[in-house]
Order: sequence, then structure tokens, then C-alpha cells
Amino acid sequence: MIPFSVLDLSLIVRGSDAATAFRNSLDLARHAEALGFHRYWVAEHHAMPAIASAATAILIGHLAAGTQHIRVGAGGIMLPNHAPLMVAEQFGTLESLFPGRIDLGLGRAPGSDQETMRALRRDPSSADRFPQDVAELLHYFAPPQPGQRVQAIPGAGLEIPVWLLGSSLFSAHLAAHLGLPFAFASHFAPDMMEEAVALYRQRFTPSARQAQPYVMLGLNVVAADSDAQARLLFTSHQQQFVALRRGRPGQFPPPVTETDGLWTPAEQAGIDRALACAVVGGPETVRTGLARFIARHQPDELMIVGAIHDHTARLHSFALAAEARSALAET
Repeated sequence: MIPFSVLDLSLIVRGSDAATAFRNSLDLARHAEALGFHRYWVAEHHAMPAIASAATAILIGHLAAGTQHIRVGAGGIMLPNHAPLMVAEQFGTLESLFPGRIDLGLGRAPGSDQETMRALRRDPSSADRFPQDVAELLHYFAPPQPGQRVQAIPGAGLEIPVWLLGSSLFSAHLAAHLGLPFAFASHFAPDMMEEAVALYRQRFTPSARQAQPYVMLGLNVVAADSDAQARLLFTSHQQQFVALRRGRPGQFPPPVTETDGLWTPAEQAGIDRALACAVVGGPETVRTGLARFIARHQPDELMIVGAIHDHTARLHSFALAAEARSALAET
């Protein structure tokens, strides 16, 4: 059975705060490690009331310090927001502190709205330089050359896995060209998943970093003791999606027993489309859904997103996902 991993947005639930979100993230990371999940990633977002992981590298250090062996990383760092040298230094520091456990996933989206992007001092054209910035970052991780004045210290010569993240053909093509592993954001933007994965695998060029193509797919998984209970928990994610689309993000909401009137039929269609890669249900439903998704798309790894309001229910959901993986491994 392929590895299962965790993408955690370090949720700030309604009525709570970032400090609680960080405690819950560390608790979930330890839980995931005990359950045998392969890696634990957090993502860079800015000015999002429900997401506490804006200072992504700092949070990665906290999570790595509180766990023993699970890989910890960024899914991802939005590279156009940063100087490549600073990213190399930050992740070189993390790798030096926690050798063999740090991943660096790179994206080219702002991770914010336009006004926040300006507050980050981001050049509006910086996304156009993404391929050059990736190449520069990889250069800083290579062993320094004689006479090389600008070096990442720490960072130079360290073997830090670098991933490209994407929701379109652009990053798939670049990952294939550079010979890097590729993670597709199918958990919220699945429209081009199949085409992007096929393009990446067909055009992959082996590199010193990666001999063969390697695809990780995001999948929403909300598991509970019954299908009805899981569907109830999933309403939090649906509400949050609609709030984001309306331009009114807030803290992550509690589930609701009735969704009629909360959004329009057009918004329901948007939910169904954006969250199409989701497995929601009791143990048997989750096992079946995971098996079908893996059989259809043939990922090399699954990155599971479990956006659930109640922390105890979220821990239980990941435990059920781990049980499903064990059951599938035995078939």
C-alpha cells in the first residue's frame, strides 16, 4: 500500500485562537506519527482567519521538535513571496536541526488576496519568475563551487527534498522538466488533475534528485463511526469553502445539521466540483472510497486533508483513515 501523509492547515476554529491551533497541530502530528503516516505538511497562507500557519518554517520547526521520526515540511512555501536565498537558509536551518526529516514543497500562488500580496511586498510579476526562482533555490542547496560568493549557510550541500506543488499544467510541466516530485492540489482544485499527472509522467526527465516520476495527490478524508456522522462533520469544510468564494473568510465553523438556505444551487455546484476528491463516511465507506481513488488515479502517495472542527473528531478521523490503509494493505 502506498504511503499516507497529512496536510494540516493548522485550523483556527470559531471562538478559538492561533495558540490553540498550534497545540492541536502538534497533537495531531504526534498522533499521525504513532499511526504510521509518512509525512506531515503545513501550508503558507496569509491573512486567513482560519489558518494559523503563515510563518510556515517556524511552525515546521515546532512540529519537528515535538515528534521523533515523521517527516515534516511545507506544502508549501509560496516561493514568489520570498527571496530564494532566505528560503534556502530557513530550510537549511531546519534540516541541520532535524536531519533527514525536512521536506520543502514550493508553490507559485500568493497564498493570499491581492491587498495582502501588496502588504507582503510581493512584486505582481514575481510569479512569472517562478521557474528561475526554483532553479536559484536548487542552486543554493547544491555543494558550493570554488569562488561562489553567495551561499546558503546553512543549506549548501544539504539533501533537502524539494517538491513542486500545483493545480494546473504549469507546475506539472516544470516538475517534469526539472526532475522533481510533484504534488497536485486535488483536494480543492481537481479539474486538471488527470491531465496534469499524465503530462508530468510522460515528460518526466530523471535528475540527480529524482530518478523516476513521483506523484502525490491531495484527498479530503472525513471519517467517523457512521456515514451520517461523517457527512455532518464535512459541513464545516463546505461552509468554509462557500465563505472563501464569497470573499468573507472567517474562523473555521462548526458543523450544521441542515444546509438548506446556507448557499445557492450554483454554490452547491461549486462545492461539488471543488471538493470532488473527497471520501466522507464511516469505516467501510472510507475503505471503499480510498480503494477506488487509488485504483483510478494510481498516486505514489496520498496527502490526506481532514478539515474537521472538533479536534477529538479529527484525531478519530485520521485513526480511521489509518485503519482503512491497513485493511487495504492486507487485501
